[in-house]
Amino acid sequence: MVLTGSARSAQIRAAALDLFTRLGYEATTMADIGAAVGMRGPSLYKHVASKQDVLAQIMTGTMEALLAAHRAAVATTEEPVERLRRATEAHVRYHARHHQEAFVGNREIRSLVQPHRGRVLELRAEYERCFRDLIEAGIRAGRFEVASSRLASYAILDLGMGVAVWFRADGELTEDAVVWQYSQFALRIVNAR
Repeated sequence: MVLTGSARSAQIRAAALDLFTRLGYEATTMADIGAAVGMRGPSLYKHVASKQDVLAQIMTGTMEALLAAHRAAVATTEEPVERLRRATEAHVRYHARHHQEAFVGNREIRSLVQPHRGRVLELRAEYERCFRDLIEAGIRAGRFEVASSRLASYAILDLGMGVAVWFRADGELTEDAVVWQYSQFALRIVNAR
């Protein structure tokens, strides 16, 4: 089978993600990534500039996917409780389905160098701000009561990130059950009315 350039790049990213999860970024070499996709290490440079760029693509792609899921989740309603519920569901669902991305995104932020690190941190701040904005809108509307919208947004974000650690599709709870219950936890964090 002959892969297109974009398909080969996606295959390289997937292999790198797996290796970064299992071995860590520092312990993974370009030769390891090449072996995982059936290429010699030097041939990878036809598809990616560096191991750092692969890590940056993974982490930037993760944050862009989270932001897109958030925007889609809240796009069709202005009601504060429903918006926070939907945003939390999208957040938790992403983390239930993307264990490796969540793991690498949290563990390997330290391995990013500039300008990649700055870009990922900007995207993370934007994502947190999306949740904080929802909470503040709910406070203004009299639907939420919380002392710190920032701390509440952090707590809700931590809910989803934790799911990536323990959730398994073949486990005791279904994804939908976890997503629903976690959205209820988020509404309790902000004392939704």
